[in-house]
Amino acid sequence: MLLAYYIAAVNIEAAYHATAGADEYQRFPGIILTDTFELQDSEDLIASILPENSEQRKKQKDAQIRVIVSNPPWSAGQKSQNDAAQNQKYPALDNRISATYAAHASATLVRTLYDSYIRAIRWASDRIGNSGVIGFVTNAGWLESNAMDGMRKCLAEEFSSIYVLHLRGNQRTQGERSRREGGKVFGAGSRAPVAITLLVRNPKRKGCRIRFHDIGDYLGREKKLAEVATYRDLRGVEAKGGWSEITPDVHHDWLNQRDPGFAAFMAIVAKTDGAEDSEKIFRKYSLGIATSRDAWCYNYSEAVLRDNIRAIIRFYNAERQRLRDQITAGARRLSAAAITRLISNDSTKISWSVGLKNDLRRNRALSIDEGRFAVSQYRPFTRQYFFLSRRLNERVSQIPKLFPHAGAENRVICVTGRGVTDNFSCLMVGEIPDYGLISGSQCFPRWLYVETNSGRSRLLADTRKPDNHGYVRQSAINQRALAVFREALGISIEITDDDLFHYVYGVLHLPAYRKKYAANLRKELPRIPIPVRTEDFWTLVAAGRELGKLHVNYEEVKPWPIEFEKGGWEPRPGHAEMDWFRVRKAMRHPGRGKTKDTTRIVYNDHITIGGIPTEATDYFVNGKPAITWVMQRQCIKTNKASGIVNDANRYALETMQDPSYPLKLLARVIRVSMETQRIVSQLPEPKFQ
Repeated sequence: MLLAYYIAAVNIEAAYHATAGADEYQRFPGIILTDTFELQDSEDLIASILPENSEQRKKQKDAQIRVIVSNPPWSAGQKSQNDAAQNQKYPALDNRISATYAAHASATLVRTLYDSYIRAIRWASDRIGNSGVIGFVTNAGWLESNAMDGMRKCLAEEFSSIYVLHLRGNQRTQGERSRREGGKVFGAGSRAPVAITLLVRNPKRKGCRIRFHDIGDYLGREKKLAEVATYRDLRGVEAKGGWSEITPDVHHDWLNQRDPGFAAFMAIVAKTDGAEDSEKIFRKYSLGIATSRDAWCYNYSEAVLRDNIRAIIRFYNAERQRLRDQITAGARRLSAAAITRLISNDSTKISWSVGLKNDLRRNRALSIDEGRFAVSQYRPFTRQYFFLSRRLNERVSQIPKLFPHAGAENRVICVTGRGVTDNFSCLMVGEIPDYGLISGSQCFPRWLYVETNSGRSRLLADTRKPDNHGYVRQSAINQRALAVFREALGISIEITDDDLFHYVYGVLHLPAYRKKYAANLRKELPRIPIPVRTEDFWTLVAAGRELGKLHVNYEEVKPWPIEFEKGGWEPRPGHAEMDWFRVRKAMRHPGRGKTKDTTRIVYNDHITIGGIPTEATDYFVNGKPAITWVMQRQCIKTNKASGIVNDANRYALETMQDPSYPLKLLARVIRVSMETQRIVSQLPEPKFQ
């Protein structure tokens, strides 16, 4: 810490002398070793060690600060509960965020509002008083994030002028979006987008004028920095006609503002904008499973998964036993931070999470009998075995009501979560969906399962016979919404729950719908329109049903004919079938960048295929071509933290009893991609009520 302090002082002094050309070296008296966020609200703990520093600290506390320039730290929290590196707490500053940015936020999850750079903006906004200028280089996520809408509202109310130079560089995106974002401004130091923001507070001006400039698409890091250098100042951007005016909309969106007509459509669930019961299509929905320990809870091999679950449970219970006396004696005193200090953070033995630490704090033993093994749709067109447990999965949401036991059949439409920066995506699956299946998966089921011995089931007076596990299956489609569709369309032929379910899936694939409401779909859950023409409704029902069958049963479709440039379906003499089709590294297209040949795939050392239609890579799911998910997932991967090996070949051998399964899966998903685009290309462009 002291080294950084001295280096900063020397840098400032050296820059001064280089500029001023002074002969005699002068010290800079203004630098202080302190925690900026605690400066106003805490005592000086190192006054006796650095008395000169303490004196300068007092002067700065009393000074009128009018200009604050910084590249503040960016950190929303520790990367893993095994890191044992919680962010510092700042009660006074965090209370200000809670009373302003969080109080006006529409999102319920606002943890990112306590990111260090957001704290810096809040601190600086208060520190300059009633006039001044703030110049920050920060993560640009606040410009579009749903959780930051309250912050954008407050900034527009608190400042008279705001200038934002957006340098892009968001490498958490994928595919074409990632390429458009261009180079990372800080090189390997950050994957986040970057913005230079000037906030001006002038008490003589009313209202707020927001000016914005986007650096542009496809620019590398050096070109971005060179462009900034040519601007020099605000007038340099103005001279190039770079500033555009932003007028925030009613949602406090600044960029990619939503189409207001979207609000006229029917909500997909009641939690969307407080819709009434008659205005929602699904009675219930769920987030996908979020385990906080995927390496432990997922595996291509059920046998390996069982061993991993037994191992993590044994270690957890051993830790509980080791700490039992301390936990029991101080159950009401031990904080989460204390538990973190006491436990072993060996990532090869366990992956901690907040929930599991709380269980340890309560001295709760863990048993394999508290969960069950199942098949999951982990990623698009990627099935894995999974351990479903409320204890070892950090969040299971409503999934147990969708898939209560191994024999419970269901169909689930998974869509992109609210506020996810990726383009909208959707996929119908027939197994337990993971939260990362589609970014931030929001899952809308065809069926709900209710236990016959529950009070709710009795209230529903359900007369249907329960299954062998004591569950009754009920439709998840809201009957009042069904009635609205019937009335609006004036259809004499009955619309069934199944029809409406597949109509939703058809609408979500409409190119015109996705394009027109792209901003809405990135910031809120879908709303489902009712077509003007009856025939368009039935066309979308049929398309949704065909697409759903294709996407759920992808392992059963006819494989696309493979053209072999190297190898073939028959192993060469001297090669066992298991070795011939074994995938080790991820499959790849030959070439790199612009020279990449997507019509060919190197499967392994023995096999290379060609003749793949270029259109096969045009069907995107969750930011990547569908076939790319197969290419990247059908291989052997070792988790760095735990050392756990996840071998796709074991699924091929142990579950499918077919060593060539990865290659056949690739051929089938090529077929799925081609058929999906055929169906979507034939969809109408309906007018909606």
